[in-house]
Amino acid sequence: MLAYIIRRLLLIIPTLFGIMVINFAVVQFAPGGPVEQAISQIQGTAVDATARVSGSSQSDSTPGTQSPAIGSGGGSASKYRGSRGLDPDLIKELEKLYGFDKPAHERFIKMIKNYAMFDFGDSFFRDRKVVDLVLDKMPVSISLGLWTTLLVYLISIPLGIAKSVRDGDAFDIWTSFIVIIGYAIPGFLFAILLVVMFAGGSFLDIFPLRGLTSPNWDELSLIGKVLDYFHHMVLPITALVIGGFASLTMLTKNSFIEEINKQYVVTARSKGLEEKRVLYGHIFRNAMLIVIAGFPSAFIGILFTGAMLIEIIFSLDGLGLLAFEAVINRDYPVIFGTLYVFTILGLVMNLIGDIAYHVIDPRIDFEASEV
Repeated sequence: MLAYIIRRLLLIIPTLFGIMVINFAVVQFAPGGPVEQAISQIQGTAVDATARVSGSSQSDSTPGTQSPAIGSGGGSASKYRGSRGLDPDLIKELEKLYGFDKPAHERFIKMIKNYAMFDFGDSFFRDRKVVDLVLDKMPVSISLGLWTTLLVYLISIPLGIAKSVRDGDAFDIWTSFIVIIGYAIPGFLFAILLVVMFAGGSFLDIFPLRGLTSPNWDELSLIGKVLDYFHHMVLPITALVIGGFASLTMLTKNSFIEEINKQYVVTARSKGLEEKRVLYGHIFRNAMLIVIAGFPSAFIGILFTGAMLIEIIFSLDGLGLLAFEAVINRDYPVIFGTLYVFTILGLVMNLIGDIAYHVIDPRIDFEASEV
């Protein structure tokens, strides 16, 4: 197993490099880069992220579009849209400021060298180091990811076991109906419904809509802070749990049904063992293998994908909202820095998942399977 782990760790390097190359190449062709963002601010045509999300900005006011000339000098033709009328020396200064005065391959090589030392540079538009931004936003996203994953497992595993034992009866049918609804409707739609119903929308105003703490957080007692924190977490975590428990419930049910029908279960029952002992002493370990081993990847999925829209809807200042704003504003250091960290974390978590398979069931030998 040690040799397998070493090979997987070494494989992270080319995998990470390939992901960075592809994303860097794609970004080079995306319009509205940092230089064009700066030009749009100079020209007075810049729009904030909120306006772009709501669709209030029109095509003639988006960054990088043509705008009336500023100044008397027409200047030379520029590769940046919206730069007409600006001094060419100003354009060169902007290119140097954002590092676009060098060819793409030189910028990529420099970026990879810095990233290998975990030096992600400074944000273009926040005047802060990327590492500091990520560390500031991490607690919010980790809170959402941990609580959601924990609740999803606490709900899905008992429910999946109960459905497998009562396969085909009324309980299984009615719970399947609920599971199908949770599987079919995305979590962000549930989030919008919760806002309308319970966060001052058209009905009740019970839960807060923004942030994880109240303005008077520092004045509260320890118990008051805990209660205030969970009061803010109820709606976003509920939306994530509803959107994530369905697939795990069905995975648990199908795993148990598959094990229940195997010969060793029939043999155990023929020996007169109690049904609970058969279920939890023999079936549980084998059936839960795929469920428990999938915990790392499930956590990563909830933390870095499922929570992004939830963070935006509930105005939670986490990694999802940070990444969204970075893409909107073309803040390349934040985009590539977070991509680098998340990719490493995802690859490591996948490796941890494989190790968990082996720990739970030592009969699984990944080294033998590669031969």
